[in-house]
Amino acid sequence: MQNQATAPDLTDQDPTDPELATRLVLDASTLAAQMRRGGLTTKAKTSVSDVVTAADLAAEKLVTEALTALRPDDGIVGEEGTAVAGSTGRTWVIDPVDGTYNFASGLDYWCSALALRGPDATSPTGEDAVILGAVAHEPSGESWLGGPDHPTTLRGAPVQRLADRPLDQISLSTYLHPTLLHDPHAREPFLAMASRAATVRMLGSGSMDLAGVASGRLGVWAQHSTPSWDWLPGAALVRGAGGVARTHLHRGLRWHVAGNGLVVEQVIDLLTRA
Repeated sequence: MQNQATAPDLTDQDPTDPELATRLVLDASTLAAQMRRGGLTTKAKTSVSDVVTAADLAAEKLVTEALTALRPDDGIVGEEGTAVAGSTGRTWVIDPVDGTYNFASGLDYWCSALALRGPDATSPTGEDAVILGAVAHEPSGESWLGGPDHPTTLRGAPVQRLADRPLDQISLSTYLHPTLLHDPHAREPFLAMASRAATVRMLGSGSMDLAGVASGRLGVWAQHSTPSWDWLPGAALVRGAGGVARTHLHRGLRWHVAGNGLVVEQVIDLLTRA
């Protein structure tokens, strides 16, 4: 595979956390892609657009088994149901295939994602105590790694640090489920921010979007009610690129916003006033 960051060799069974995170998302994305090429059975979970495939389950099993062997005292949480209580206060958060609807439809905007969360789930500023995030996009051979204390890399090379730019000069990546179009508590804040952006993108994979924000391809990401596996890997990447990733509770919904510091404050202000 061209342009793929070299996965570290874990045969010594003593990888660092960044090495382990990189290896696992690369392995998970490779397995998922191989299974898709062989044909998949897709099942709906909560709706026709919320689906799971055998590749999701197999990739989560692969990551879980490796973490159980190499980090036996850490906790594990997976989108497809893995729940392991740990004793260290650290938790690995797995999204084996993020963008499963795209994945199952034959689109290539999907990834495998992983985050390592620290002992404190949240802070007074609304920032999750995420230590590290990793994302692998098998179709392009790209992978990202980063966190607050680990400058974000793409294909192993540091990304450019995020510079302040206002909302009307950059793209907004987001999602609004059709069933919420009639809910004013979701719709009105959504319109308040979307109407001020240079352009809006709904691409179908939160971790891919956030990796895009971290690498400067997308401007800002904002979505409400985001599960931890869709938020933490990418939030770590954005922070590792010098950006800000915050949560904000408004009108009963918790919004997740990530981008450069200026635009995050601007988006939260727009949400709050709607």
